[in-house]
Order: sequence, then C-alpha cells, then structure tokens
Amino acid sequence: MPHSRPVVLVTGAARRIGAAIARRLHAAGHDLALHCHGSLAEMEALAAALESARPGSVLVLQADLQDPAAPGQLVRQCIDHHGRLDGLVNNASSFFPTPLGQAGPAQWDALFAVNARAPFFLAQAAAPHLRQSGGAIVNLADLYAGTPLRDHPLYSAAKAALVSLTRGLAQALAPRVRVNAVAPGAILWPEQAQDSSAQQAILADTALGRAGTPEDIAAAVAWLLSAEAGYVTGQVLHVDGGRTR
Repeated sequence: MPHSRPVVLVTGAARRIGAAIARRLHAAGHDLALHCHGSLAEMEALAAALESARPGSVLVLQADLQDPAAPGQLVRQCIDHHGRLDGLVNNASSFFPTPLGQAGPAQWDALFAVNARAPFFLAQAAAPHLRQSGGAIVNLADLYAGTPLRDHPLYSAAKAALVSLTRGLAQALAPRVRVNAVAPGAILWPEQAQDSSAQQAILADTALGRAGTPEDIAAAVAWLLSAEAGYVTGQVLHVDGGRTR
C-alpha cells in the first residue's frame, strides 16, 4: 500500500549531480527510486548510505535509456515497489563531441535518445501517477541549449529539444502536474580532458567568477519539486552564476 512519504524517481543518480540530487531529496524526507546505467557499484554504495539513515526508502534501478522500453519499465518498477510517484527528475545525460563532418546517425540517435526521447517517455509513463499525487517534473537542461557548444552541435540540439519538451509538457500536464527545467552552468567539468585555460575562460565569463557545486543544482531541483514553487511551471531556471545574459 502507498505510504505517506513522497516518492521521486531520479535518473542518472549514481554520481555527480544526480547523486547530490538524491542526497538532498532523501534528507528532505522523500523516498527514492534511483536509476543508473553503467555505475551500478556507485549506485549501490549511495543507496546503502541512504538506507542506513532510513531503511526501506531507496529502490535501485538499472537500465539503458537508449532502450525504448526502459522508461515505462522504470516507472512500473517504482510504482510496484513504492506504490506512488510524486516527482520525476530527468537528470541522466549523454555528452560527447560530434564535430561537423565527423558525426553519424548513431551518434545522433544516442544523444537524442538519452537527452530528449527518454525524458519525454518517462514523463508520459509517469503522468497518470503524477496527476494523482499532484506532482512535478524537473528536467536537467543545459545553458548550451540556447548557446550551442562548439563541436557539440548534436548534444546542444538534444538539450534544446528537452527545453522545448519542458514547455510543451507543462501545458499538456497542467493544471495537476508542474514541469520545469534547471540549466546548470560551470558546476563540474566534463570528465573528458579539458585544458585549464578553457576552464578559466568560462569562469571569467561567469558573473560570480567561480564554479558552482552539485549541491547548488540539487537545491534548485528540490525547490522546483516543492510546494514553494507551486505557481512555477514551464520555466527554465539557469543556475550558472550569472553566465547567461
């Protein structure tokens, strides 16, 4: 039977920003369904730490979001385990360069599948449950959706599609379900090598002059899911230290 604690499904929750979101929501009293793809060991370690604080509060889910069946399966597993769904955080992302002249259809499909297609079909599968609970969706976009990153045109386009989906879903799911996005700035540098001069150039173009933290993004996500943001939908919140102008 459903319990009284709100439940949030978070994709890409094993590491980095996703893990910070999971910790923030759990500390705020949410039970969680946490998805990962390849980082199962890290996911299980995070879940074990959260479970030690509140037993029975975390469900670990593993799936490849390039699989068209994965979104529906994740939502069903969450409902089967927790009995309810109050929030969806589409955090999972695929990021790699696709310079013009070197990109192929497989790269297009991979980037759009994870960054745009999966969030839409997760929202569609979650919609009946979110309407019942009066819940909310938060998508993790990117400032590069509006100002595309050099040599990453397909990633930038996929995130732009996610921003458009955020606004479209906000209309389609109103008035019971709110849908918003968070667009991070310089929070964590890409795991692929990036020279320090490029990093310094980004920070020099940031009004606050420094990088943010995963916790900054987690706080924004938690607020958008909360009743305090009850009159906010269809918006993209830039958490980028003033880099967007």
